[in-house]
Amino acid sequence: MKNQNPILIIGGNGKTGKRVVKKLVDKGINPRAVSRSTTPAFDWNHPDTWDLCLADVKSIYVTYQPDLAVPGADTAIQELTERALENGVEHMVLLSGRGEDGAIRAENILRQSGLTWTIVRSSWFAQNFSEHDFKYGIIAGELALPVGDVAEPFIDTDDIAEVVVAALTEPGHDNRLYEVTGPRAITFAEAVDEISKAINKPVKFTKISTGQFKQHMDQAEVPAPVSDLMIELFTEVLDGRNSNICNGVTEALGRPAKDFKDYAKDTARCGQWAA
Repeated sequence: MKNQNPILIIGGNGKTGKRVVKKLVDKGINPRAVSRSTTPAFDWNHPDTWDLCLADVKSIYVTYQPDLAVPGADTAIQELTERALENGVEHMVLLSGRGEDGAIRAENILRQSGLTWTIVRSSWFAQNFSEHDFKYGIIAGELALPVGDVAEPFIDTDDIAEVVVAALTEPGHDNRLYEVTGPRAITFAEAVDEISKAINKPVKFTKISTGQFKQHMDQAEVPAPVSDLMIELFTEVLDGRNSNICNGVTEALGRPAKDFKDYAKDTARCGQWAA
């Protein structure tokens, strides 16, 4: 194990953060998971909260909210790396996104920071269908999104968490980029069909316009910056640039990534799409 100092998890309540926390605890490690609601609190918009979280820490896992694609994310990552160095941090693991200019800027900042680093560049999460607003469309029997026949190699967030934990606790992962995807690329319509079969219930996928999607988001009182980000991801990032399969999970863990079909079966078994 790299060290006995606390391992800081920024975004400990998120899809990957909570899984990293659980896997660390299962290994007998007590992580310091922080977010805006914890004590101490970590708030990306208030850097004065950061130093207390960084105290006595040697390794960090960073997930930026809402996404590295948003304006100002690279500035925040720059300041965090500087604060981390000042506080004696040695290694940072960054969750990044594929095909996002902002994510590439953040990656480059970390590479040049003076910290040892591991970058986990991820495709879209499979769990967006079960731990996100998509979930309610599945339960209702129709998921409507502004995306067509673009294939995406959805990745299970448990695979991401396992790669992150390996990078935080095992040798051999310093200054490595792992581009992690699922083992095959499928369209959103095909993903919904996989889920429909897993729950043995008809669920259809409907392509809608960005205008219709924005209207739905406004009706749900989703903040404008969040809805704008979602539209950007659907219209720009999901344009086919990220349909290729990468072997980051195998490179990091020595095993293949979990298939979407298995994710759908396991999630259905847990009842997450029950009405």
